[in-house]
Amino acid sequence: MKTLVIIRHSKSDWSDPHITDIERPLNKRGKRDAPFMAKLLKEKNVYPDLILTSPAERALQTVKYFVDQFNYDKSKIVVREEIYTMGSTAIRKLLSQIDDLHNTVFLFGHNPDLTSLANQLMDMFIENIPTTGIVCIDFDFNSWKEILTSKGKLRFFEYPKKYFKKK
Repeated sequence: MKTLVIIRHSKSDWSDPHITDIERPLNKRGKRDAPFMAKLLKEKNVYPDLILTSPAERALQTVKYFVDQFNYDKSKIVVREEIYTMGSTAIRKLLSQIDDLHNTVFLFGHNPDLTSLANQLMDMFIENIPTTGIVCIDFDFNSWKEILTSKGKLRFFEYPKKYFKKK
């Protein structure tokens, strides 16, 4: 059995129009939501064997909160450009190349690609994965290669607004 945990980066800061998209950091809400959601995920006893992330600053900052919560070795984080730029099909192909020694993979990235990927991988529909949203999908196979042709089952879908009132 394999488990994919899809995590959209936390809320980003749009206040500086001179910062490029890839350089955009987290805003105040993002810095509140990321550690909360990391703790929530840990409480569900889902631990990463591998963390894959986009190279965008907001994704890397989000990853840091999860790495800290799970005491994950920072040197083992895999940063892949295709998560940022190439779409859900490329991400799915990337997932199919994961070493089968890894049973649980955390994937940090961006919309619309992550929502599209989640919908490709399940027999149900999620309209939108919000910022710091977490979609956990279990697969009844032993090789990541099968992610190209198989669908999984949603274990849970969590996001900050389930826990924080909108201000």
